Amino acid sequence: MGDTKKTKKIIVFTAVLAAALSCTVILRETLSLEGIGPLTTAENPPEPADESLPRRDQGEQEEQAVRKLVEDFGKKLQMVSLLAPEDRIAASIEENYGDYVTDQLMQKWQADPLAAPGRAVSSPWPDRIDILRLEMSNENRYTVYGEIIEITSAELENGGAAAKRPVTLMTEKVDGRWLIGDVTAGQYDQPGPVVYENTEYGFRFSLPETWEGYTVVEEQWEGISGTEVAESGPRLLIRHPDWTRDDPRQDIPLMIFTPGQWSALQNEEFSVGAAPIGPSKLGSNSQYVFALPARYNFAFPTGFEEVEEIINGHPLWPSEPAAKDMEAE
Repeated sequence: MGDTKKTKKIIVFTAVLAAALSCTVILRETLSLEGIGPLTTAENPPEPADESLPRRDQGEQEEQAVRKLVEDFGKKLQMVSLLAPEDRIAASIEENYGDYVTDQLMQKWQADPLAAPGRAVSSPWPDRIDILRLEMSNENRYTVYGEIIEITSAELENGGAAAKRPVTLMTEKVDGRWLIGDVTAGQYDQPGPVVYENTEYGFRFSLPETWEGYTVVEEQWEGISGTEVAESGPRLLIRHPDWTRDDPRQDIPLMIFTPGQWSALQNEEFSVGAAPIGPSKLGSNSQYVFALPARYNFAFPTGFEEVEEIINGHPLWPSEPAAKDMEAE
């Protein structure tokens, strides 16, 4: 009788142990299917995260990839003639834009070819997209603000812009590749009635009629690294004709960087000013980058609203600097 009871206990214990082991296996498989991963044990420690690149460096690489995507796409704009028959436009869009845009945007343009950007007249024609700034929505989405720069044979030889259009591009990461998901182009910018032209650095700046008689004051910006001045360059103040010491008005400040300085600033190798954000790019040519200081109007002086309106009108037109007189230099 005692042996029978002992045998029954062994059978029950064995059944319970088998059920427990079965539940453990099922739980492991369920967690794995749901993407939670295997249970962590001393024999099965969690795999370390891939930290081959610091997060900051990864962000810089992603931003560089987005910039290259938009710049390469901008060089293709002149290849698509919107003057051709629609079937030829559609074929040209697929041939030239296919590597740069999402399937959804391609389908949209194929259905309505004239909605796509391209060469609308024989001259001027789109030469490139100048990127002014990028905004990251999340790690897989960037919004790019820029200008489509159009040129003629004169600008092709001497540099500059014959026409400009503001453009906004929505980019997204699809299967590990950055692609353009939407493109919105604004109206063509027109130079204002008053134009400040600077041949030394290579740009024109459009102003409203009320700025007739403006003056320009030249200062220096300084870039700080640690406690020392690491870089410096020109800072131009376009000043309203009604400005006085007793009643100062809002200036239009332009910071001028070399491409190397601008790249170093974007990489946070030095800082300009006390604001936690950097200057905003207004445009560039082959030798200089032109930017607006951050929080330039923090004191809200007289006329700051007018200056904001001027800036929002994309007033800077880049050109190539005049050749310097080497003997004078």
